[in-house]
Amino acid sequence: MIEWLNALLWGKVLIFVLIPVGLWFTFRSRFVQARHFAEMFAIFGQAFKHKTDHPSSFQALALSVAGRVGAGNIAGVAVAITLGGPGAVFWMWLVGLVGMATSFFECSLAQLFKRKEPSGDFRGGPAFYIQHGLKKRLGPVAPVLAGVYSVLLLVAFGFAFNVLQSYAVSTSVSGAFGVDARIVGVVLAVFVGLVIFGGVKRITSVVEFIVPVMALSYILLVLFILATRIADVPHALLTIVESAFGFNEAVAGGVGAALTQGIRRGLFSNEAGLGSAPNVAAVAYVPHPAQQGVVQAFSVFIDTIIICTCTASIILLSGVDLSNPDVDGVILTQTALAAHVGGWADEFVATALLLFVFSSIMYNYFLGENALDFFTHESRMVFTVFRIATLGFVLVGANLDLSAAFGFADAAMGLLALVNLFALVLLFPIGLRVMRDFDGQRKKGLTPVFDPADYPDLDIDEAAWKLEPEDAARLQQKRNA
Repeated sequence: MIEWLNALLWGKVLIFVLIPVGLWFTFRSRFVQARHFAEMFAIFGQAFKHKTDHPSSFQALALSVAGRVGAGNIAGVAVAITLGGPGAVFWMWLVGLVGMATSFFECSLAQLFKRKEPSGDFRGGPAFYIQHGLKKRLGPVAPVLAGVYSVLLLVAFGFAFNVLQSYAVSTSVSGAFGVDARIVGVVLAVFVGLVIFGGVKRITSVVEFIVPVMALSYILLVLFILATRIADVPHALLTIVESAFGFNEAVAGGVGAALTQGIRRGLFSNEAGLGSAPNVAAVAYVPHPAQQGVVQAFSVFIDTIIICTCTASIILLSGVDLSNPDVDGVILTQTALAAHVGGWADEFVATALLLFVFSSIMYNYFLGENALDFFTHESRMVFTVFRIATLGFVLVGANLDLSAAFGFADAAMGLLALVNLFALVLLFPIGLRVMRDFDGQRKKGLTPVFDPADYPDLDIDEAAWKLEPEDAARLQQKRNA
């Protein structure tokens, strides 16, 4: 049943939905991801500027990158190349580039419709913009659809992906260092527990440090490999393009395999359109919703265009036989890296995967917590039970061979994407309003600030849009003008 559902979702439905929707958003927004690309780098200048008690925009970026950059970037890219050939990388790039526009709108909407909880924290995401953004259009169906999305989010990220991430890292570390996988699971669970029991603020503080370290280390290694193999780089790029369009099918099963695997693994890695990242985007304080949309579009670029390309470069430049059925997933990446740098490749990949997975579990836990919050509104008892359950999922993943569960995770992810994309298409006119307000203020030389009074027709929580003094002063100037 799961195999049939995956074949339907990924082989027929999402291929004709995900990229067309992303292209539509791209054209209608006049290539928003390109127009604001230079502005995306400004986020690094805000890394140490915390104006409020809420997570900063940079911390939200770090948490979303923590979730996007995980096993999918090391094992998932290898699987895509094995099953779909080098051409799968091209379709991953396309999913990433158009996904930047999709991510801009879904994360801007998450900010627009975010809610302020009794604790003072912000909550938001697809469930919230479905319930509050579509209630006039869908009536009583809106909260039901929002509830369905929350359940799928909890099952996919709160349960399945935490188990799978733990399985991936425990087997990799066990193979590289000879440590019992069960011990790896226990150690991982201890460190996960130390972070998640501190809540979202501790999670964002930890990933703010881990993510730059792990990403930069991986990128620097690949730059070293590219520098030593620079003469082979043009041929590797040509192989990717030729395989994507069926001009070189020596490895994979054809254009269909490359297209399917590229889209599936591209979405699995960068999650654009899935609706997971908007849950994180909503927790940050920003003066305008579109500002966080720009930041989260950059997160997709980091994941797919930079990190996934790094893994693909390691594999394609190594000369490893991609048709060998015994070399797949993490093993393929380790084998390819060993061809470049020698015997310490296993240890490096295992360590990188450990950091990637640790940060991804933080992200997965938060998504599960956000899904539960939609129903319980920050119930301490529910959150405590879920935190304990999360540690249990980590231990289960380290003790059982659950590789077949990837099929279940793929199915849940596909369903999440369909629900979220349906909502995004309906909410796109509102997203355009927000983008045009942002662009209009920038054209006037202003630092964009959001004014809820400009959107009286929308169900916006004004308490969540109480601006900091500096931003409030700019808003008053805007109103006076």
